[in-house]
Amino acid sequence: MPEEIIDVNPLFGGKISSTFPRRFQDISNIREVPDHQEVFADPSRDESLIFELLEYKPDVADSGSATWFLQDLAREQDAEGCVVIEQSAVLEAPGLIYRNAPAVVSTAVGQMTISKGRQGRDAQNLVKVYLANLRLKGVETDVLITAYEPIVINPLSESADTVGAGAAVPAAQAGCKPMDDVFKLAVTSFKVHDWSLF
Repeated sequence: MPEEIIDVNPLFGGKISSTFPRRFQDISNIREVPDHQEVFADPSRDESLIFELLEYKPDVADSGSATWFLQDLAREQDAEGCVVIEQSAVLEAPGLIYRNAPAVVSTAVGQMTISKGRQGRDAQNLVKVYLANLRLKGVETDVLITAYEPIVINPLSESADTVGAGAAVPAAQAGCKPMDDVFKLAVTSFKVHDWSLF
């Protein structure tokens, strides 16, 4: 099986970068994406990777921040049955230091049923969601890196047209890097090159 091609990808005009497989295409080439987001997707697997810059939420504790953002995301997307499967301890990111304040990072993994775009509840897919919260307190920013991996595709979902309905084909079987590895790579390789972005 050929090795998947991995690239260092410039984000937000090259002011940030992250490394992930080439199969994830820049969605801004297809549709409009908000300025505070960078969205990449592999349409053949209905997997996506989103980088988001948000105003720092001081009222959310570091220890539960990734879980808080995951549940907030579930509410925002009108998801049903959001279950948090795992959450990490809070880690310092020595590579992300601004004015002697290292970023703190926590992650959470959840499972939820969500619809794509404007589709209704009858077209919901069961999705595994990986979320990392990188807290850049020196610049009052919460960075979210979110990865979506379908588990079961609803026959009524628009995704079924592309990837087929039913249980998703495992990454290894499809000859590509599993989504949890894609997520870990994107998070651990995340670099800020120009802090004036914030």
